[in-house]
Amino acid sequence: MTEPAEQSTATAAQPPPAATGATPVEPAPRHRTLRTRLRHYRARVRGNPRANLCWRIAIGVFGSLVLVAGIIAIPYPGPGWLIVFAGLGILSTEFTWAGRVLHFARRHYDRWMEWVGRQSVVVKALLGLLTCAIVLLTLWLLGAPYLVAKLVGLGHWTWLQSPLG
Repeated sequence: MTEPAEQSTATAAQPPPAATGATPVEPAPRHRTLRTRLRHYRARVRGNPRANLCWRIAIGVFGSLVLVAGIIAIPYPGPGWLIVFAGLGILSTEFTWAGRVLHFARRHYDRWMEWVGRQSVVVKALLGLLTCAIVLLTLWLLGAPYLVAKLVGLGHWTWLQSPLG
């Protein structure tokens, strides 16, 4: 009833390398080579105490900046938690405590998301309203509503000014 499918030349069986006289040599995947080079570079840096200290400080500062940016971005639409986990991941490359915090945070984040997923639409709507309230509060504290009001000619609405100055 059905005819056997013809093989294209691209998928046709190739003769084994031994039959052609060539030796099978598989090139190493590029990502492994890069990873190996980075590992060797890091081992060289670890061998020099001063360079190791500078490296750890640089990773600590960079990871902390990413972590703080993620914490600031959590209530806003976008990848706030992803940035937090990235910052903790960067820190965990050099600090074991950051790895423990990363596992703790991911575990509790997953539990929270499972709990929210089981809730009714009313609870999800209330959580959405709470998120909106947090966003509006932080924007007000930063003075964004008054800035927009001044731009559209409503500078006399002083109640929009931030209490922080």
